[in-house]
Amino acid sequence: MINKDKMPVVIGVAFVWFTTQFGGGFASGNQLRAFFLNFGIWAFVTCILTQAIGAFYQWYALKYAKKHELYNYASFNKSFYRFNDKFGKKAGDVLAVVFSTLYELVYLVTICVAPAAAFATGVATMEKSFGINHWIGTIFTGLFIFIVAVYGTNVVRKVASTLSVLIVAGLFLVYIPNIIMQWGDIVSNLSAEISNPAPVGPALIKGIVYAAFQLGAIGLLVQHAKPFDSHHLAKTSMVYGFFVNGFICLLAVLGLTAIINEPDFAKESIPLIILVNKGFAPEILRPMISILIVLGSVSTAVNMIAGMSNRICSSIDKDFDPNNKPGVNVIVVTLVCTLLAFFIAQLGLNKIVAVGYKYLGYLTIPVIMIPYLIHMAVTKFDEE
Repeated sequence: MINKDKMPVVIGVAFVWFTTQFGGGFASGNQLRAFFLNFGIWAFVTCILTQAIGAFYQWYALKYAKKHELYNYASFNKSFYRFNDKFGKKAGDVLAVVFSTLYELVYLVTICVAPAAAFATGVATMEKSFGINHWIGTIFTGLFIFIVAVYGTNVVRKVASTLSVLIVAGLFLVYIPNIIMQWGDIVSNLSAEISNPAPVGPALIKGIVYAAFQLGAIGLLVQHAKPFDSHHLAKTSMVYGFFVNGFICLLAVLGLTAIINEPDFAKESIPLIILVNKGFAPEILRPMISILIVLGSVSTAVNMIAGMSNRICSSIDKDFDPNNKPGVNVIVVTLVCTLLAFFIAQLGLNKIVAVGYKYLGYLTIPVIMIPYLIHMAVTKFDEE
């Protein structure tokens, strides 16, 4: 595992964001198809736009968390949604209660949808690629998520950093040879999309929805602001995060463009497997990408469930420290969250991505995206 002394905390936090986004839907290509590739040439614009939106909002949340020393999303929201009492103390009291409650709803939906997608993707990949029995794969996935999440934010950040390095290296090894080998198909498909572009409006709307549902997890990120020496490091961290996430997202969209006209592309739950099967050295790369998909999937579930556990245990015990040895409360809460993800995963990955993520995005816009912009405006980016 990567030592935190060898990887600066700003990069570690950036990689927490990376592993949160590189979950079941992203790793399989399912999410990229639903929100980007279905909209033609605009996919290359919207995939970068969404990363910029994510970096911007998360920078502000991390900055506020460090500046005010608020490291679980309950205390963070109760302070943040007061809007620094710019509308008056009584209004601040009401706004804090209303929006904190609404965020609990957003996070509950997030904690249901994202880890469930991780379960569904990880188990399906192990079953398809390695012939592992469905229930054995389920038990393995659940145990990994539970054991890592139960040990707190420091372990989550170290695991996120380690998995991110492995995932980025693996993605280069998988995507780049296939992009080179299938470049003719990519150019042909791009030419067709440029000559007959899809409407830009739906592409932008879908991109904003994608950015919005990713922000449903913003509350779990604030716990990782604590090790920053200064709130100014939030900006540095999210700049790193933007370049890593943006490049990987762009690389994935480019690679998957090679297979958008394949007969099974529209319905395959793991589209990335199609790319690998028809490309460079599938016997070698298929197991490699399958492992990456499993790692990416469970890393997201770990981040989500650890954040929820931190939130609930902080409410039960005011002296709770997520970095201490896990107690009974942590073990029980983490176990319940893991089991919840498992049960929802039985709906299937396609339905979770197409339906669950879409409605999560709609819910997040009025609860996070708009209020955050208002907060930035009325407090002059929390400088007043």
